[in-house]
Amino acid sequence: MKICVTATGNDLDAEVDPRFGRCQYLIFVDSDTMEFEAIPNEAIAAPGGAGIQAAQTVVNRGAEILISGNIGPNAFQVLSTAGVKVATGAYGTVREAIEMYRSGRLNLSESSTVGAHAGMGAGGVMDRQGRDRGNFSAQTAQPGGDKKLEELSDMVDRLESELEEVKKRIEELKRR
Repeated sequence: MKICVTATGNDLDAEVDPRFGRCQYLIFVDSDTMEFEAIPNEAIAAPGGAGIQAAQTVVNRGAEILISGNIGPNAFQVLSTAGVKVATGAYGTVREAIEMYRSGRLNLSESSTVGAHAGMGAGGVMDRQGRDRGNFSAQTAQPGGDKKLEELSDMVDRLESELEEVKKRIEELKRR
């Protein structure tokens, strides 16, 4: 099976890039042989539509599954329409992410995990992995604050889940 993993480097020992559309590399792996091809993500510097462009690359190269940290709604739509399954929440190395998927520790996503334009950081706060954590100024006091409050609550839930996964990973590494 052909799997695509977002990565910060160009080999199987590179860390999973938590971003999809603006990841540094797309690594296409034959899950049976672990042979791979790493290509720089040409969409990384796109002024807009990076997720759609990266998704089209994944589709054009025949991947059946995409593994990433997160995925936006436009990219998710392109991939799901083309029949590409999306697994999110990946971390560690590309090799480890593939093993996580094989062992059922990564769930297939039924929708996007971040909002549109999340990787751009337009006015938002970026974390060290380059993920947009939102502009937390007085948005909740403005009209539509209920929607923003719901979005922030969802973000807290995702962050708590990611934190639990990181804690598990730390414990796994301590046992080695």
